[in-house]
Amino acid sequence: MSSTLRFQVVGEAFGKKAIEVPNRKERPSEYFAKYVFNRQKMYKYLPSKVFNKMCDVMDNGSTLDMATANAVAEGMKKWAMELGATHCTHWFQPLTEGTAEKHDGFVEHDWKGGMIEEFTGKELVQQEPDASSFPSGGIRSTFEARGYSAWDPASPVFVIGDTLMIPTVFISYTGEALDYKAPLKKALKAVDKAATEVAHYFYPDVKKVVSNLGWEQEYFLVDEGLYAARPDLLMTGRTLMGHDSAKNQQMDDHYFGSIPERVAAFMKDLEIKALELGIPCKTRHNEVAPNQFELAPIFEETNLAVDHNMLIMSLMKKVARKHGFRCLLHEKPFAGINGSGKHNNWSLSTDTGILLHGPGKTQTDNLRFVTFIVETLMGVYRHNGLLKASIISATNAHRLGANEAPPAIISSFLGKQLSDLLQKLEETDDDELFNLAGKQALSLDIPQIPELMLDNTDRNRTSPFAFTGNRFEFRAVGSQANCAAAMIVLNTAVAEALTNFKTRVDALIATGVDPTKAIVKVLRQDIKTCKPIHFEGNGYSDEWKAEAQKRGLDVESSAPLMLDNYVSADSIKMFTDMNVLSEPELRARLEIKEETYTKKIQIEARIFGDLCLNHIIPVATRYQSQLIDNVHKVKEIFPPAIAEKVSANNMVLIQKISEHSSFITENVEKLINARKVANKLTDEREKAIAYHDTVANLIETIRYHVDKLELIVDDELWPLPKYREMLFIR
Repeated sequence: MSSTLRFQVVGEAFGKKAIEVPNRKERPSEYFAKYVFNRQKMYKYLPSKVFNKMCDVMDNGSTLDMATANAVAEGMKKWAMELGATHCTHWFQPLTEGTAEKHDGFVEHDWKGGMIEEFTGKELVQQEPDASSFPSGGIRSTFEARGYSAWDPASPVFVIGDTLMIPTVFISYTGEALDYKAPLKKALKAVDKAATEVAHYFYPDVKKVVSNLGWEQEYFLVDEGLYAARPDLLMTGRTLMGHDSAKNQQMDDHYFGSIPERVAAFMKDLEIKALELGIPCKTRHNEVAPNQFELAPIFEETNLAVDHNMLIMSLMKKVARKHGFRCLLHEKPFAGINGSGKHNNWSLSTDTGILLHGPGKTQTDNLRFVTFIVETLMGVYRHNGLLKASIISATNAHRLGANEAPPAIISSFLGKQLSDLLQKLEETDDDELFNLAGKQALSLDIPQIPELMLDNTDRNRTSPFAFTGNRFEFRAVGSQANCAAAMIVLNTAVAEALTNFKTRVDALIATGVDPTKAIVKVLRQDIKTCKPIHFEGNGYSDEWKAEAQKRGLDVESSAPLMLDNYVSADSIKMFTDMNVLSEPELRARLEIKEETYTKKIQIEARIFGDLCLNHIIPVATRYQSQLIDNVHKVKEIFPPAIAEKVSANNMVLIQKISEHSSFITENVEKLINARKVANKLTDEREKAIAYHDTVANLIETIRYHVDKLELIVDDELWPLPKYREMLFIR
């Protein structure tokens, strides 16, 4: 690569104009879900009996019989073909953080020398992708290829281009989950059952509790030409070298600022396509860092919200290329500026319209509110290490704890008013809490929670799990992660906490204790138990790290060691008790996560070494030679005393280049040897630890010297697009 390419792509990027996106004649409400086979389409294309059966399947989890599946497939095919579809695919979410699909045409012999377009219930319900093509953590041998994808009727099918996309689970031939969707659905079933039973203490008419999710997708846009001229971005998703731009985000002039023209056109195009696919986009704006942006939808049922997030990430990449950008979803594509997260706003609601984490208007509402807040905290407290493991990766590790994102310690911020309420419940005697209001009734003397204002306390941006008025915001999730990983753990942990809560309350009621008193008694115990997870202060401070350790919270900072929480005794018990994941499935997931961590660092190390030795060192040497030549010519022209003075600065630069280049060359060799040593390890955990402790650290150490060379070497010689070019050309 030469500097010629850099200046070429910089010039081309600077000259690009926004691609016009025509305004739609229809209002968004008219084209929303145009390409989604939702209930509205089902009602139109299915017989009434089949439609009613599908509603029962979607709402209540009833079994989908093959006769119904065939009828649904027939109506679905007719709808899809009217939209131009010629193929179908099962769309699933393997343990690669992405999605997968295998397209089949609507093509069958008519046995008369021609063909017919056919799509049956069997094709709709089940497909057989090659399971050996995806990580299984040892569940499947590499020579055993069979795996099954099975339609998830709770996730509506949709059309993209000429293909009917069918959201599915992905399981092995022997029935183990090989994806994110299957255990997510089990986790949602577990929290539904547990939360519904607890809700019956307050509202006997509740039949179902739904887990809701609203994600906030952060991302960077970089001009496609500049991206192509950066092999590290191309291969790893982040810049492995690059000095800070003189101006980055220190002026705070990007966040919520005017959206650049090219970016606005991209956002408009993306939103139209997202709305057509039923993704309810709500918010778009600049983020804190230059060329960083955010998109957020209205909250939805968690399973559907996860599908929509996986779909939007794919759409963002496609639409970005149309507009001459590359969309970066890496959590830390640029050093020295904010990285990208994906805040997960999570809540529980009943089929009767009650938001279980929201303040109410009656004493019953008050007690329900406190119950679900406390038991959520119990789940988070008991499994804080596992929650951290669910969001850690080689990429998100760069962001967490970087004074821009939550620290790698899970805690919960509640705000002063709610904190005071829980403290009062913990410290007040039963006799003071309960006032006799009649022979049959009890009055609970707690503060008027309906007075709780949503914004009565300033938000704590350092809290990984903050209460935000009627929901919790899990802020530690990474921008390119599948939200399901965090949602599986959170919903299962809360299901376990609620199940345990009900068991203890029912035991007290069985002894004759008044139900309200029994609930409050158990709540007071749990408030004391989960107190260590409650933290209102600065999560970035060293004092908090020491305090968190004293409280018994997980303070591990090594990503491979964090992952151990997946197979702790408490984790295995929770997942198996809640029927979400078996121990073999957990161990398989751990192995996949360890292997993925290793491979990501391995790829970074290989491309980094190549850039250092084949791009940076030759350019530095060339510039050093120019300086040496200049010094020789100066000595030929000037007397020694003057020559020494004139060439002094160049002599300093020559020496600095030598020092930095020598360090880089020597340590790249160490980097290669460290990889060789780590690669000989057969245990995935040991290999991941070795890559974390040696390889990853060496990359950062060497990078310092590469970035120093960038400041020294003539700008016209430097081969890689610089931060100022990638971040400010829009």
